[in-house]
Amino acid sequence: MDSGGAKKQIRVVFSGRVQGVGFRYTVCRVAEAFAVAGYVRNLPDGSVEVVAEGVEQELVDFLNGIRGAPIGRYIAKEQVNWVAATSQYEQFGISF
Repeated sequence: MDSGGAKKQIRVVFSGRVQGVGFRYTVCRVAEAFAVAGYVRNLPDGSVEVVAEGVEQELVDFLNGIRGAPIGRYIAKEQVNWVAATSQYEQFGISF
């Protein structure tokens, strides 16, 4: 991960038609282009949660990358929360 600044964490809950459309896989592919670590997982209510840590600009760019990917058309709503990084993640992947 990039060490060019203080790390932060975002927790984003995406809702819409975000399960069963390759959303988690695509988020992982988008994450490969950014210096972020964390996970993506389906939630029982049909939404998808993304937790990612990195420097603020990488997180903003990562989030924009998700929105701009083909799966972005399935997002009806997103809830974004910024918190302090925990540094507990070493890579980005799918959580079950």
